Amino acid sequence: MEKYDVLIVGSGHGGAQTAIGLRKQGFHGSIGLLDRSRALPYERPPLSKEYLSGEKTFERILIRPEKFWRDRDVHLLGGSNVSSLDPLVKTISCGNGQEYAYEQLVWSAGGDAKRLICDGSDLRGVHTVRSKEDVDALIDDMKAGTERCTIIGGGYIGLEAAAVFRKLGHEVVLVEAFNRVLSRVTGPEVSRFIQNEHVSREVKIHLESGVRCIEGDGGLLTGVVLETGEVIQTDIVLVGIGIEPCIDALAKAGAETANGVVVDEYCQTTLPGVYAIGDCAAHINPFADGQRIRLESVQNANDMASVVASVICGNFEPYHATPWFWSDQYDLKIQTVGLSAGYDDSVTRGDPSNRSFSIVYLKNGKVVALDCVNSMKDYVQGRRLVETGLVAAREDLADTSRQLKELL
Repeated sequence: MEKYDVLIVGSGHGGAQTAIGLRKQGFHGSIGLLDRSRALPYERPPLSKEYLSGEKTFERILIRPEKFWRDRDVHLLGGSNVSSLDPLVKTISCGNGQEYAYEQLVWSAGGDAKRLICDGSDLRGVHTVRSKEDVDALIDDMKAGTERCTIIGGGYIGLEAAAVFRKLGHEVVLVEAFNRVLSRVTGPEVSRFIQNEHVSREVKIHLESGVRCIEGDGGLLTGVVLETGEVIQTDIVLVGIGIEPCIDALAKAGAETANGVVVDEYCQTTLPGVYAIGDCAAHINPFADGQRIRLESVQNANDMASVVASVICGNFEPYHATPWFWSDQYDLKIQTVGLSAGYDDSVTRGDPSNRSFSIVYLKNGKVVALDCVNSMKDYVQGRRLVETGLVAAREDLADTSRQLKELL
């Protein structure tokens, strides 16, 4: 049985950054980086954008080239999916029969794409976007002469894919269960703006629409049947309705869970010698009024990785990072800083008709978040407003003749 001083499960941003951080801080012990994929560690955000569109090859989305890992003696253990964990003897077992021992374990397994639960959801032509393998399969289907694409889910993944499909000349229909797109992550003003941008590019959007089933013929899908009975004829279905945290092995081993695996301020789980970071880690976040949440973002994965690397090296600095997110759709760069959930007021800064504006979210008079559309300066300067919890007059926030940093 191979044994590692630090065994990292998941080679996405969090896992890769943990290995990088350990070596940067002078850690000389053995490091294993285990993943179900045999591919080199790669970036996930481009999957629904530049990689799907063909603008970037796989080599261009690698986190580091193979030589980097070899030079730093990081063992890449691809093709292994963890099936169980024994925290007492500190071993993990994989579905392929391989077992590994560890001194310290970093769980950065992320999550699996949620699947539609309906008849026909397993038909050929129904896809998700979570891994390179997912997108490669989608691209192969697109090369087969498909023209009509139906997207289930109006979140960032679905909207980014819609933008790519339209750029490639496909017909696009988007189905969203709620009454607006991006309803979970942004306010109505940004939702309305983004929806109008897609509609102006001939994306057909069905709001407040559930899926009854997916129809097929001879194993191939032919259409999506909505709960209303309406049938959308389609060649491809892309499902983007969120993720399920990959925590089963931890939960079965006795780790405390709550919409993810529970971690403390040092990203330690309730299992001895086991850390968890990234999409699957439920942590108390000061930007969410001290609530325990999960953040599905590169920022969160990288910052948690830095915390764990430091803790393993003996430097106990708690996790305290400002949340930020981004999305590219058509020629729009949408950037968010802070968490707007629970806001009670908002201020529009700039004119949405000019396709460059920001929405400032307030809670009890304090700035808690900004959504910035093609407004890099507001995004950069707004970060300090969020971090300080600035209380400012609405008219000052809306005044574009003043830079946001002047309000500090």
